[in-house]
Amino acid sequence: MTRPLDKSHPLPIYYQLKELLREKIVAGEWQPGEMIPSERELSERYGISRMTARQALKELTTEGLLYREQGRGTFVAEPKIEQRLAKLTSFSEDMLSRGFQPGGRVLRQEMVSPSTLACRALGITPEQPVVLLERLRLAEGEPIALETSHLYFEGVEGLLDEDFENSSLYNILREKYGVIPTRAEQQVGADLCSHREQELFGIPEGSPVLRNKRIAFDQHDRPFEYTESAYRADRYVFQIELGTL
Repeated sequence: MTRPLDKSHPLPIYYQLKELLREKIVAGEWQPGEMIPSERELSERYGISRMTARQALKELTTEGLLYREQGRGTFVAEPKIEQRLAKLTSFSEDMLSRGFQPGGRVLRQEMVSPSTLACRALGITPEQPVVLLERLRLAEGEPIALETSHLYFEGVEGLLDEDFENSSLYNILREKYGVIPTRAEQQVGADLCSHREQELFGIPEGSPVLRNKRIAFDQHDRPFEYTESAYRADRYVFQIELGTL
């Protein structure tokens, strides 16, 4: 049965409806990709205005629980993949820890002259070549992120012969090169996808992405990796853990 809304309650009606709909999504009553009742149907079912129903749906869409398709309706979104920013892990390790099968497609794997940003991050000069590794990262076969890594350490040229479509970069670094990732400095910001990202991710033009810049350090506190990444904002979220001093 439909639980009634309490119009005498101090909480706004739209907020009550929003939380009621959230409960249905979290409980699995509505599955990802399933179309939910329209504004008109919700207004009739709960005895509220369409404007109130519209506000509830709008906020759930902003939060990423729902998405709209023009001319079709409103649907339940796929749950977002979270990455905790309290521990340094690779994409593959992070996906496995959440029960997703990681994958990737190597787009570039070559020695190049480092960019100005890579030089600054890695503490090297333009004359010191780096391995550029660009990969489309997948979770359960679905494209989630585009990662471009610039790597520099003694023997880095050996990475040109490694298989990064089926192996974790950090595992290879630990096991074959003695480079142990220990910490990272990271910046995350919001942006709109580029045309190339739109095509690689299969998302609409102008979709939001999360841009991530990271400098990773080894066991000797030397920078060995500078990475620029774009993550699909509709499928990925960064979770930060905070503590008190």
